[in-house]
Amino acid sequence: MEFSSNVSRLSPSATIAVSTLARTLRAEGRDIVNLSAGEPDFPTPEWIADAAVQAIRDGETRYTPAPGIPELRAAVAEDAARDAVPGWAPEASQVVVTSGAKQALFNAIFALFGPGDEVLVATPYWTSYPQMVGLAGADAVPVQGPAERDFRLDAGTLEAARTRRTRGLILCSPSNPTGSVYDAGEIEAVTRWAKEHGIVVISDEIYRHISFVTEPGTRAPGLMGVDPVHVGPHVVVDGVSKAYAMTGWRIGWAIASGEVAGKLSALQSHTTSNAATPSQHAALAALRERSRADAAIREMVVAFRRRRDLVVEGFRTRLPHLELVEPQGAFYLFVRIDSEFGGEVTGSQAWCSAVLEETGVAMVPGAAFGDDRWARLSYATSDDRLEEAVRRLAEGRTRTGPATPGGAR
Repeated sequence: MEFSSNVSRLSPSATIAVSTLARTLRAEGRDIVNLSAGEPDFPTPEWIADAAVQAIRDGETRYTPAPGIPELRAAVAEDAARDAVPGWAPEASQVVVTSGAKQALFNAIFALFGPGDEVLVATPYWTSYPQMVGLAGADAVPVQGPAERDFRLDAGTLEAARTRRTRGLILCSPSNPTGSVYDAGEIEAVTRWAKEHGIVVISDEIYRHISFVTEPGTRAPGLMGVDPVHVGPHVVVDGVSKAYAMTGWRIGWAIASGEVAGKLSALQSHTTSNAATPSQHAALAALRERSRADAAIREMVVAFRRRRDLVVEGFRTRLPHLELVEPQGAFYLFVRIDSEFGGEVTGSQAWCSAVLEETGVAMVPGAAFGDDRWARLSYATSDDRLEEAVRRLAEGRTRTGPATPGGAR
């Protein structure tokens, strides 16, 4: 069957083989420690869920304006201004509420880029960035900072990758999959460079609340922490999924200039229309009930920091031959595994499949993030399961050399 050229460049998921094997092994009765999940394991705070229930009872179940209910758009703008430096004054009209941060990213990419454009993508990247760029007909250009800087980009590296076709840059801090965090000076250097060359910056800040470089409950540096005089065209993407443990509620947003926000809203009006109405009211409660929200986030971040320390110490003590990026935010550990390639294991997907079959620990291959030498695990699970995962990995074949499927070395 012939398909549209719109999807001709879509790549199969690099994680499908591992996830399929995990389901098979679980069906066979194996105990699988799943460290692939990209979501908090905490429940949505009860008072946020109650707000959605109350909204349903109050009849808030009909269409809303495509960019979201006015109260939520205003609350998002107010929240964004909380730690913005002077000069930023985001308004409700600049906010477009979406069905998750993923839709905000897609809307921005699809509205801003097209055939003939190049979009620089900070690498390792979240797996959907280059796919979205391709859906817009543009070309994704992976750009990787040095490993000794935990892959963070600087203006020099970006300039080396820029061509006359470069129109955009996608940046994520704290990063999925590495957990690296740009400081305010690094973000300013990148935005200065982008403004000088008329390049649109899409700043994915969905993990900003989960930061270990700031006090628990305070956010990592973001684009609005830069003096706006140094910032050119931009879109800031955020949402409630990670910080408020609301992944399934599907509420994200984009903040941009009024002109760009208008285009994003128009695009959305012809695709999904509004985000789910009860979910919008739940998100409104999360942003309005500031003291309760901050307390819940602080508690979650303290737990993530403890888990980060547990798993990093476990790897350094029991798997010292595996290089890692010590995460400064989010809830992922990025581990270099190519020293264990050999035999039939020639890449990260084969390595993750072999390790899953051998130890029952499920991780995501680095190929999904643009670097086949690495693998990602999520520590968004209990301390006991993390300790069990490290024990299994250390006691499995991975401790001494390359593993191969079927048990041969």
